[in-house]
Amino acid sequence: MKATENSRATYAQSQPDAVLDQLHTTKAGLSQTEATKRLAQYGQNSITKAAESSQLKVFLKNFISLMAILLWVSGAIAILGGTLELGIAIWLVNVINGCFSFWQEHQAKKATDSLMAMLPTYTQVYRDGKRQQINAVDLVPGDVFTLQAGNAVPVDARLLEATSMQVDQSALTGESVPESKYIRYDAGEGEFAESNLVYAGTTVGAGTGLAVCYATGMHTEFGKIASLTQQQTKVLSPLQKELDRLTKQISMIAIAIGLAFFVAAIFFVHYPIAKSFIFALGMIVAFIPEGLLPTVTLSLAHGVQRMAKKHALVKDLNSVETLGETTVICSDKTGTLTQNQMTVNHIWTLAHHYDVTGQGYVNNGEIQLDGQTVDYQKDPDLDKLLRVAALNNDTTVQMADGKPKILGTPTEAALVIMAQKAKFDIDHAEKATPRLKEFPFDSDRKRMGTVHQHDDHTLSACVKGSLSDLLPQCTTVQVNGVVRPITDDDREKINAANTKYAAMGLRSLAIAYREIPLQKDLQSQLDALTIENTENQLTFVGLTVMADPPRPEIFDAVAKCHAANIKIIMVTGDSTLTAKSIAVKIGLTSDKARVVTGTELDAMSEPELQEALRGEIIFARVAPEQKYKIVSTLQENGEIVASTGDGVNDAPALKKADIGVAMGVTGTDVAKDAADMILTDDNFASIVAAIEEGRTVYANLQKFLTYILTSNVPEAIPSVLFLFSRGLIPLPMTVMQILTVDLGTDMLPALGLGAEQAEPGIMNQPPRKRTAHLMNKHVVMKAFAWYGLLASAISTFAYFFVNWQNGWPQVALFSNGNGYARATTMVLGAIVFFQIANALNCRTQFASVIKAGIFSNKRIWYGIIFEVLLLIVLTVVPFFQGLFNTTVLQASDWIFLAIIPIPVFLIEEARKAWTRHNMAAK
Repeated sequence: MKATENSRATYAQSQPDAVLDQLHTTKAGLSQTEATKRLAQYGQNSITKAAESSQLKVFLKNFISLMAILLWVSGAIAILGGTLELGIAIWLVNVINGCFSFWQEHQAKKATDSLMAMLPTYTQVYRDGKRQQINAVDLVPGDVFTLQAGNAVPVDARLLEATSMQVDQSALTGESVPESKYIRYDAGEGEFAESNLVYAGTTVGAGTGLAVCYATGMHTEFGKIASLTQQQTKVLSPLQKELDRLTKQISMIAIAIGLAFFVAAIFFVHYPIAKSFIFALGMIVAFIPEGLLPTVTLSLAHGVQRMAKKHALVKDLNSVETLGETTVICSDKTGTLTQNQMTVNHIWTLAHHYDVTGQGYVNNGEIQLDGQTVDYQKDPDLDKLLRVAALNNDTTVQMADGKPKILGTPTEAALVIMAQKAKFDIDHAEKATPRLKEFPFDSDRKRMGTVHQHDDHTLSACVKGSLSDLLPQCTTVQVNGVVRPITDDDREKINAANTKYAAMGLRSLAIAYREIPLQKDLQSQLDALTIENTENQLTFVGLTVMADPPRPEIFDAVAKCHAANIKIIMVTGDSTLTAKSIAVKIGLTSDKARVVTGTELDAMSEPELQEALRGEIIFARVAPEQKYKIVSTLQENGEIVASTGDGVNDAPALKKADIGVAMGVTGTDVAKDAADMILTDDNFASIVAAIEEGRTVYANLQKFLTYILTSNVPEAIPSVLFLFSRGLIPLPMTVMQILTVDLGTDMLPALGLGAEQAEPGIMNQPPRKRTAHLMNKHVVMKAFAWYGLLASAISTFAYFFVNWQNGWPQVALFSNGNGYARATTMVLGAIVFFQIANALNCRTQFASVIKAGIFSNKRIWYGIIFEVLLLIVLTVVPFFQGLFNTTVLQASDWIFLAIIPIPVFLIEEARKAWTRHNMAAK
């Protein structure tokens, strides 16, 4: 909580003693008694999460969707209509689906909760004048605590002491270059740039410090952004909206058909009202896809499981399908598109230019440069550059589980790793030339200097820093091991090289040194050395050129997004030059892309921003609220937006976006809490895999609809024949047989379609339009006009075929007895066996099922085996024969049924081959 009404600017601009007075504390810290009082007054140093719904509410919401309500009502009507078994079966579908959905979401939430590590666990704090270790949640305003390299900053605080301190604030600002911190006030450039303030959620990269806390928990800058995030309410996902729409469509169709059949049964066939109602109920329930909710849940659950194996953890099942609809990805740069670690990729001296981009280093002190192997010990300039870079360095790099662990700044780590890869013995160099004095980096001179004892006669001053500030201090230059006076021509060449790298969006760090004769009184000499008399008359060695490199897998991921017509917009706090350089390098945009800064964004009107977002664009130097504005405007443009990020500054945009994607390794707790999906490997390529899964889920739902709606037509046609013949044609299919198909034989193969793998080429199609629907023209035509009519013709033929075998048309059609039961059983069997081929055909839209693997989806085959066994049971068990009006079929009947799937399957394979041929010809 906040201790006073002072703004952070007041704390930054006040002297340390004044800040301590304002916070009613001392440099020796608070007493334990006072700290306890303040903890009670201000609360724990933690980020308060928005209140979550009770588990009971979360559980019950799975039973009150439109489709669920429709099924509850249908079951009740069935029971009231005298078909108790039917009503119970429908209700069981609802219960099982609701429990399954709740379990899946509960498991996903448990997994995400395990990732939430919000703030540092322990902090070294002064209490009662003694330094002690406490839990970071117990920090209060006025506490004085220590910071050192590798520490996460637990609160917002004012520095009281600072030595060579640099802080990585990328989680707040998106800026990959660490901020230098010191006691005196410097406003800096951009947000959170005050030189003497540190913020919760950031990390100390180098140096040490002593700070006094002035804000904790939700009153830190970290907490304020978290609060902004929690104010955003999530709307229904596109899938939820589409399912609601589909449910309404199907409900209206089913009720209209049921009402029409009810009226027709009364006036055409002269059925009693009660009998007409049961007849109409059969039609209503027949047109309700009872398997829709289980299939949706299963499809989403399979998508979640497959994505989890690809390092993408989804918190909400509906988010899977929404990912598949994504049209725009708003992506941060640092840590998302790039690795958030500086890497040296060019070494430049006046004698040589070493391009080490993608080349790497090899053993035995040799470096592979420009395709040829060079021994750094044979190049005196390269040897000197590596030596100065290694000695003038406060960062250590340790290997942990095969990966480098950095204790310091990314920039210095890049220099250390450069030397390590070159097999330069840093430990030996440090022991042979021990550091005696240092001049920490500061933003005024933009240099760091260290003094080492080179031998018994010489001190060596090692200096690195900005070229513009270091080069004027150089009077000599080393070329091929020879030190000579620097000339104007040398300076022009050096500046030209620096300008070239800057234009590439790379960062140059100049390396220089100076040899100083050793005096007898070493300590007096060291005391007399100052920045002014040490960091001059330097010898220029060269430039180390580095960048925060793109993730290796990003190139392929970006290419896939472009192939899928998904636009990627970089939204970063980094500089315009660096942002555009990275964007062009990884293929995100062309060189013609417009770069808009945060300042320019503020000046843009809403129509101007909407128009700008329709073209190639990059956003640089943006603030958190501006990211939110970008996402909102894209949504107003009709885009479905996925926003990625790892920092606190990304959280509002993550919450606002249709899909928020947070980084699981480097991401802050607020970002993870706001996101719909967490990448457990921080790999942008996992987003592409997730989008593919989302598209697969949607495609599978359409396959399910095509399959399930197909059987509605042959179920309805026999009833139409019955009605239009005014009852002269006995009902070819009873209500219970219709329900057998819907709730029995069709269910498992339909669920199998929900687990179908991605069809080849699914990522070469554009995202579906927001105006598109699950039950579109293609699905309706395929289910009703093609498959449905074909199934109706076959099943109707089976009905009359049995009657023909028994003398029709010379004798009347069966209206009762075993002959009638055999005829209706054949209709039921014909639909079941037609659906066997239909299930296989629906697995792909364009690809050959044979090529995809006829037996690759075992769930469909389990469903097929189940429906055939169920049909056999219904025809041979006396109890079921009476309930479903079935009978034992003859051998010829089974042969007839077994032949049905073969031509149906082959005809569809031929149609798909023709379609593929036409698509290839375009």
